[in-house]
Amino acid sequence: MTERVSVEALLEEARLTKAMPPPEERLRLREAAGLTRAQVATAVGVARGTVLAWETGKSDPTPPGRLPYLRLLEGLAELHPAPVDPADNPVGALFNDQPYGTAPAPAAAETPAVAVPAALTGLETLRGPDGRAIEGDPGPCVRCGVETTYQSTDGRPLHSGAMCQPTAQPPAAPAAPVPAAAPAPAAAAAAAVSPGPARVPTRPQRRTKSAERAQADLMEVIRDAVREEAERAGGDEEAAAVALEKRAVPDVMDLFAETRAGSRYEYTAYPTLPDILHKPTKKRPDEIWEARPRFRNPEYSMRAARADIKVTALDTNAAYLSSMKCWLPIGRLEHTPGADGVNPKRAGVHLITPAPWTHPDLPDPIGDRDEPGALWVTDATLRLLLRLSGPRYDLTRAPEIHESWTSGATENFLDALRKLLAAAREEALTTQDALLEVYVKSMYSKFVSTMGESDTNRKIYRPDWMHIVRAQAHANLWSKAYKAHQGGLGIVAMLGTDELHVTGDPWTVFTQGRALSQMKVKYSDAKASGEYMVGRTN
Repeated sequence: MTERVSVEALLEEARLTKAMPPPEERLRLREAAGLTRAQVATAVGVARGTVLAWETGKSDPTPPGRLPYLRLLEGLAELHPAPVDPADNPVGALFNDQPYGTAPAPAAAETPAVAVPAALTGLETLRGPDGRAIEGDPGPCVRCGVETTYQSTDGRPLHSGAMCQPTAQPPAAPAAPVPAAAPAPAAAAAAAVSPGPARVPTRPQRRTKSAERAQADLMEVIRDAVREEAERAGGDEEAAAVALEKRAVPDVMDLFAETRAGSRYEYTAYPTLPDILHKPTKKRPDEIWEARPRFRNPEYSMRAARADIKVTALDTNAAYLSSMKCWLPIGRLEHTPGADGVNPKRAGVHLITPAPWTHPDLPDPIGDRDEPGALWVTDATLRLLLRLSGPRYDLTRAPEIHESWTSGATENFLDALRKLLAAAREEALTTQDALLEVYVKSMYSKFVSTMGESDTNRKIYRPDWMHIVRAQAHANLWSKAYKAHQGGLGIVAMLGTDELHVTGDPWTVFTQGRALSQMKVKYSDAKASGEYMVGRTN
C-alpha cells in the first residue's frame, strides 16, 4: 500500500515551489557549497543528468525528487545568501516571506542600481513571426556589454529579455591627492553605458576565476563514469569499454552543456538550414565537400616498380579532437551572393570554383575529386585555400566564390570542451588507463560524427558544424604534409584525416609521441615500421 502523503508535506512543497529560484541561482548555491552534481543527485534520489537539466533550465524540478531538492536549496540559501549586487543577482530574494523576484529594500550604505539610460530603455529585441528572437552577428550588448548574437529592432546587439543585466557604475573613489587621477565627469558618464573595456567586468571575472575549478569538477565526472562501468563489469575490461562507448554520446553532450554554462553568448542548436545541408535521401550525402584526401604520389609508384622505397606511415594523434579548434557559425546561416559572405568573423559553407593545382609533389588541398567545376566547401577549406593563395605560400590562385551561407562565428566555441577532453586524454596516457582512453576517444569522435543528422544524438542538429570540424581535420593534415615537404621529406601518400606516408627520417621534422602536437607510426607490422613497397596492397 502506498504511504499516505501528509498535508503538511504538500503545503511545504507548495511553499518551496512558489519560491523556487531560477536555474542560475540553483547552480550558484550548489557551487557556493562546494557540492558536485553527483552528490546532489544521490541526496535527492535522481540521476546526475536530471540535476544538470534543473541547473541549465532545460526542465524544472518534479516529484518525487522536487521536495528534497527544494529543501536542500532552502538550506543552502541560508548558508550562502545571494549577493546584493544587482549585476550578480538581480532577484535578491530567495526562500523568504517575499514573493520570489521581489528585492528587499537596500540598506543605506548600499549603492543603488544604476538606471538604464533613457536612450536605451525603448529598445526591444527583434523577433520573427514565430515570436522567437532573431540572431545575427555577435557583438557587445548595448545595455550590459556582454557579447550576444541577438539584435535590437534598430540592428544593434541586444540581449533578449531578462538575459540582459545592465552593469552598475562603481561608486566614486575618494579624492586622490593628484587631481589628474580623478576621471572627468563626461568619461564617468560614458563608462556607465559603454560596452567597451571601461565597464566593470563583474561576470567575466567570476567565470574566469572558476574555470579551473569547473574543469576539475568535470574531470572528476569523467573519472567517476570510468570507475562506475569498471565496477559494474566486475573486472571485465572489455565489457566496461563497450559500456563506456555506448554512453559516450549522452555523456559528452552533458559535458558540452556544462562547458557552455556561463558563456558569453547563446547558440542555435536547431537552426533552419539551407537545402544543401540536408540529405536528399538517407543513402545519399548532402552536397558539402569536406576535401577528404586520397593522395598517392605517382612519382613514388613508378620508383616502386624498380626498387624498394623506405617509407614511414605516420599517424596524427586525435585528429578530430585537435580540429575542434575551428571557426564555427553561432546562429542561423544567412545567404549572401558572390564573395560578400567571406569575412574573418563569419563562418559557414561556400560555393566556389577552385583554381587548378599545379604541384604534383604536394596533395591538392581541395582533395581528390572525380569531377571538376564548382562545389560547396566549408569555411575551414576556404580559409586554407585563401592562405595558400596569399603571399606567404603563393601556391595557387584564390578560388572564385559564387555564394555563401554564413553566420557570425567564433574560433573558441568548442575550446572549453576540447581542453577538457584533451586533459582527460593526457591523464589516460600518463596513467596508462586504457578504459579512460577508450571513453575519451569515443566521446570526441562521436561528438563530431553525431552533431549532424543522427538518430543517436537528438540534442543538437548542426551538420554545418560537423562538416567544418571534419574539413578542419583535413586542413590540419595538409599543413603537416606541407611541413614535411618543406623539411625535405617526400610525400608518398596522404589519406583521410590522419594518415601521412613520407620518405626520409620523419623525426627530423616531427616529434614522435602520443601528444596532440606529436606524430606516431601508424602501423605496428614490418611494412609500416619503415620498409615496404608503395605499390604493394596495404
